[in-house]
Amino acid sequence: MAHKPLPVLFLALSALASGGASAQEQGRNTKVLLYKDRLAAEWDTVNCVKNVFKVNPLLFLRGEVPLYYERALSHRVGVEAAVGLTTRNFMGGDFSGDVPDDFSAGTRIIAKPSAQLGFRWYLTDDLEPQGVYVQCGVAYLDHSKDIFRKDSTGHLTDAALRDQRIYNDVRLHAGYQRLSATSNWLLDVYGGLGFRNRAITQVHERLELSDRSWHYSVEERHDRVLALFLGVKVGYGF
Repeated sequence: MAHKPLPVLFLALSALASGGASAQEQGRNTKVLLYKDRLAAEWDTVNCVKNVFKVNPLLFLRGEVPLYYERALSHRVGVEAAVGLTTRNFMGGDFSGDVPDDFSAGTRIIAKPSAQLGFRWYLTDDLEPQGVYVQCGVAYLDHSKDIFRKDSTGHLTDAALRDQRIYNDVRLHAGYQRLSATSNWLLDVYGGLGFRNRAITQVHERLELSDRSWHYSVEERHDRVLALFLGVKVGYGF
């Protein structure tokens, strides 16, 4: 009986091809794992940027002056904290969950402390804290001012009522941070939404035309609103 070598040869070639493809795929996976392991190892040993101080100039318009500090915990994870003071709020509305401060002579702005804390996850592998990221965090703000009473002639007195807005936020941001190619300066552009828990003590001032006297009332309320955040931070890494 004559032998038929073609089927045997076909099976052998198929086995070699499948084995080569499997080895190639395994090689690619191994390269990816080795690349990530190398990044993690270099992050621990290479002298790269792991700390950043940042400021947010545009946030001054919303009545806050914070100083940010970011610390890279790994080549993907970082933590960002901020402390600052609240000042006069020049902007506000339904989009931001707050209201601007009055410019009347009977209003005195009181600087109060503010604080923020957030954790961010970078979506790209890099030895330094840069690239596209998402961040989840919390914030505390206290906007306070004194409203001085007016007498029947319209002149200000020394008696004052405290107008106060305390905000506790949970925020979710997405952004892009990039270090300069020639220095350690960086730019951080972000946007996101916050869930704002508000405790508001609001002073209402009203002039009664019948007797030409000023009347004051204090309203307290607690509510929850959404707040929009957009900003640009400028920082220096080391």
